[in-house]
Amino acid sequence: MLMSLAGIIFGVGFFIVTQAQTSGFQAFYIQTIIGTNSALRIEDRLQATYENLATGSKDNPAAFLTQAEGFRKYVQGIEYPNKLREAVADFNQVTAISEVVQGSARAVSVHNQRSADIHGIRLDDHLAVTDLETKVQLGDLNKFRFNQQSVLLGSKLAQRMRVVPGDYIVLETPAADNRRYLVAATFETGISQIDKVRIFMHLNEARSLMHKPFGESIFQIAIQDNDQAIHLAAHMEAVLGHNVMSWQEREKTWLEVFKVLRISSAITVSSIILISGLGMFNTLAMIAMEKTREIAILRSMGYTRQDISRIFLWQGSAVLVVGTVLGWAMGAGVTLVITQLPIRIRGIFSTDHFIVNWDIAHYGWATVIALIVVMLASYFPSKKAAQLEPGDIIRGTAG
Repeated sequence: MLMSLAGIIFGVGFFIVTQAQTSGFQAFYIQTIIGTNSALRIEDRLQATYENLATGSKDNPAAFLTQAEGFRKYVQGIEYPNKLREAVADFNQVTAISEVVQGSARAVSVHNQRSADIHGIRLDDHLAVTDLETKVQLGDLNKFRFNQQSVLLGSKLAQRMRVVPGDYIVLETPAADNRRYLVAATFETGISQIDKVRIFMHLNEARSLMHKPFGESIFQIAIQDNDQAIHLAAHMEAVLGHNVMSWQEREKTWLEVFKVLRISSAITVSSIILISGLGMFNTLAMIAMEKTREIAILRSMGYTRQDISRIFLWQGSAVLVVGTVLGWAMGAGVTLVITQLPIRIRGIFSTDHFIVNWDIAHYGWATVIALIVVMLASYFPSKKAAQLEPGDIIRGTAG
C-alpha cells in the first residue's frame, strides 16, 4: 500500500510539473509572437470573382445573371490605408493600429552584406501594438525617434554584419536606390527568423526608399482580448472586405505542436498513476482473500455488505487524499525549483530559464485522474469482499 501511495504522489506531482512546463512554454511563445507581430494583421484586400450565367430564353439570350462563385482573389497590400484605419478604429475591441510598409533590400556594412526585410513604421504606433521597446538590446530608441535617417537592426543581422549602434550601413534596393543610415539600436525578439533579417525604419523614409508613395501597406492591430482574435478577425473581414488574419491562424502549426506535447506528456505521466492503481488493486484484492475470517466475524457481528465495502473504499480514499495532497506539494515544489534552472533557448522564442505556468487547472486534472484510478482500484476488491457470506467462510467454501 505504501508503494501505491508513493506512486500516487509521484504521478500527481510529475503531472503538475510537466503540464506547468508545456503550458508555460506555450504561453510564452504566444506572448512572443503577439508581441512581435500583433494579435491581428491585415495584409491583403479581397476581391470576389464572378461568373455570368445565361438565364434568358432562346428568344432572349441577352439576359444574364451575375453570380459570385464563392472564390476570393487576394490583392496584396492595403490601397487606402487612411480610410481603412478609420474603419478599423471603429471596432470596440481594437486598442491600437500600426501601419507598416514592407520591402526588401541589401544591407551593406564595412565588413559584410546581407539580405534584409525592411519594415517602415511610425514608432509610437508600433510600440502600442508590439513589445519592441522591451526588446531593444543595445542603443537608444530616442535616437531612432528623432532621426529620420536611422534604423533599428535585428540582433543576429547586426552580429553578422559586425555593426553596433553608432555605425552606419547602406541599404541597396532593387530600384538601385542606395542610401546611408545610422544604426540607432539593435533588438532581439527571440525569433531567429526575424532577428537575422529585419530592419525597422521610419515609414515615410521606407516609402521613399522603396518607391511606394501610396498604399501597399499592412496593418498590425492590438486588441483588448487576444483570445477573441480569431472571432474578431472573421467579423472584421466580413465588414472591411480585407483579409484579416488572427494570431491563432498564423501560428496554427506551432499551437498544434504544443497541444500534442501537452497531451503526450499527460498520457505518459498518467501511466505512473495507473500503475499505482493496479498495485493498489492487487493489494486490496489480496487483503480481501487473506482476511476472509475477519470479514466473516464482522458480518456475524451485524456488519452489512455495504459496511464491508466501505472499509475497503475508505482505505483507497485515505491513499487518494494523502497521495494527492503530497503530490500537490511535490508538484509545486519541483515547479518552483525548475524555474531557477538556467537554460538557453533561441529559435521560436528566447529564454534563459525554464518557463512555467502556475494554473490551478493542472492540480485539478491531476486530482481527477488519481480519483478515477484509485476509486476503480478500490471498488472491485470492495465489491468482492462484500459478496462473501459468513457461512461459506466458516465452512471453507467461500470463492
